[in-house]
Amino acid sequence: MDKKFSIPWSNAAFYLCLAVCLIAVGTGGWFLLFGKEEPEVSAPVYETVADQPVETGVAPAETPPAEEFPVEEPPVAEVLESVEMPEEDIQPVFEDIPVVAEEPCLLVEPLEGEVVAAFSVSELQYDPTFDDWRIHDGVDIAAALGAAVLSASSGTVQSVTEDALMGVTVVIDHEDGYQTTYCNLAKDPMVLPGAKVGAGEVIGAVGDTALAESKQESHLHFSVTKDGDVVDPNEYLNQ
Repeated sequence: MDKKFSIPWSNAAFYLCLAVCLIAVGTGGWFLLFGKEEPEVSAPVYETVADQPVETGVAPAETPPAEEFPVEEPPVAEVLESVEMPEEDIQPVFEDIPVVAEEPCLLVEPLEGEVVAAFSVSELQYDPTFDDWRIHDGVDIAAALGAAVLSASSGTVQSVTEDALMGVTVVIDHEDGYQTTYCNLAKDPMVLPGAKVGAGEVIGAVGDTALAESKQESHLHFSVTKDGDVVDPNEYLNQ
């Protein structure tokens, strides 16, 4: 071998060690650069803007109140029409109160005709039958013999008699203490004691049975009492 290109063994060992060191340095540098683990990156936490008041220096605008709209209710008539009750559930209600028909207090003239002797208890009147002056407790109404005589008001026949002076007489009791008397009637009157009569009902006819008024033309003697006291028949009939 040419001595010019030969390398002594000691020099070869030097270069071999140098190569091993370079490889170790290069390997360590590679691990330092590429073998390091990347740190974990956590997601950023953001606070909700709505949860924190933002001070802008401007007063917030007032929120107008919500407008209220009237709620239309259905008409009562429609609601009632929509509800149907079964017929068996509808029970009529009756009150146990007796119904009494009230008869109106009618007053009628017992006879139509001219008054030939007026009512007078404070002044004396001339009596042609007795040819003197005396009081008169009723009215004398002229009428033809047989003319119908009517009850002046509804009531109950209290008596039917034949008086010696006033002839056939019918007395009727009425409400409020009134009593009417019909004298100088024809015989056989058309009512009996205890009978109920209505206003305007025929109770007899004009006659000539009253001896105390026999000098007068045919007429009805009609008188009225209130609680036993004589009253003006005209005031009674016109009340």
